[in-house]
Amino acid sequence: MSSSMSTLGIVHTVISVVPLVLGVLAFARDGQIDPRNRIGKLYIATMVASIVTSFGLSSRDGFNPGHALGLLALGLMLAGAVAGKIRGLGRALPYVRTLTFSASFLLLLVPGVNETLTRLPVGQPLASGPESPLVQRSLLGLLLLFLLGSSYQVFKLRGSERAA
Repeated sequence: MSSSMSTLGIVHTVISVVPLVLGVLAFARDGQIDPRNRIGKLYIATMVASIVTSFGLSSRDGFNPGHALGLLALGLMLAGAVAGKIRGLGRALPYVRTLTFSASFLLLLVPGVNETLTRLPVGQPLASGPESPLVQRSLLGLLLLFLLGSSYQVFKLRGSERAA
């Protein structure tokens, strides 16, 4: 895999770091990405920009798995953002909102991990491609962190329901 980046690739990478930082800030401050507050709104805007710029990138011609992950992340954020307008959700609303945004954050990390490990260090990347054991183990680690984090979020939401 080539380690050189196009101008769009560099712009996309810089843009993509912003929702990563915002997501970490939201998790640290609020335990979740909340689309109703400032950090959550900025997260959505920068995720959309990251996803839109990704469509101009492709190591293979045409639609690729990274594009599919972007569309899935958009769908998850849309579901989380409009969940409050769905009447039948009731007590499930905070769970839907929290878990959809957490899943969108996971999807941001998947191509980021692959691209980082297959491009850095420049000239001698740590991995040769998405099938590389290092990439696969890293993605498995992310999935486990997501499952642990989501379980913690559900636990916290249940606790706040009981306290109310």
